[in-house]
Amino acid sequence: MTATTIPYVPTVRSRSASSASAAPAAADATVFRTRADEVYAQLKRDVADFILVPGDRFTENEISERLGVSRTPVRQALFRLQQEGFVEVLFRSGWRVLPFDFDQFEQLYDLRMVLETTAVHRLCEADRRVDRSLLDALADIWLVPVAQRSSDTAQVAQWDEAFHCALVAAAGNAEMARVHSDVTDRIRIIRRLDFTQQPRIDATYEEHAKILKAIRANRGDQAAMLLRAHIETSQAEVRKITLHQVHLARHAGKTAAPR
Repeated sequence: MTATTIPYVPTVRSRSASSASAAPAAADATVFRTRADEVYAQLKRDVADFILVPGDRFTENEISERLGVSRTPVRQALFRLQQEGFVEVLFRSGWRVLPFDFDQFEQLYDLRMVLETTAVHRLCEADRRVDRSLLDALADIWLVPVAQRSSDTAQVAQWDEAFHCALVAAAGNAEMARVHSDVTDRIRIIRRLDFTQQPRIDATYEEHAKILKAIRANRGDQAAMLLRAHIETSQAEVRKITLHQVHLARHAGKTAAPR
């Protein structure tokens, strides 16, 4: 595996009292990520891109050498990933990427269904404040002629995720959007395997277009029904995922991922 070196980004140190009083507080808040944050983000990308696949074992030294950092930020990043359910520590033998927990994915898909169908109902209620600009941006991607559709699986996967997040965000409930964002983050690794074949890409374009048209016509029940069917289809595809597919994705990820 080709080495990836992460540049060091220092944390912000607090100003002295005198300098702090000389400037408005609003100008005092530029946030920089620590080296541990950078390692965390890189390892999370490695899992999502199947550079590290479920079942893989590795040591802190291996990660440290590959990323060109010391073991301390690596350990800090791994503990964060452990708390989020991506990896586990093995007694005296390093770390392991956790296998897929399909029962948990089923529960997360159920939660996603509740959040998104509630959101589209709200998008169709006349007395609600809706962010129409988000919906217009979605139309620019999904309501296009067939000849203008993307066949790039990675791009469509990103657009699909953004589509569902935008529906919830447009409904105007920040707490719903926050919970939905967390669910999205947790199912990303398995969801990406749903975009490995062209028929699924074609179906996604068709289904998203129908959902958007129903929302634009303020047909909340129809939009929710279409969205429910769309998510259930994706959920059914997830159930078909096999270890063989995961390892195929790993090969593709190593080939495509910029190092």
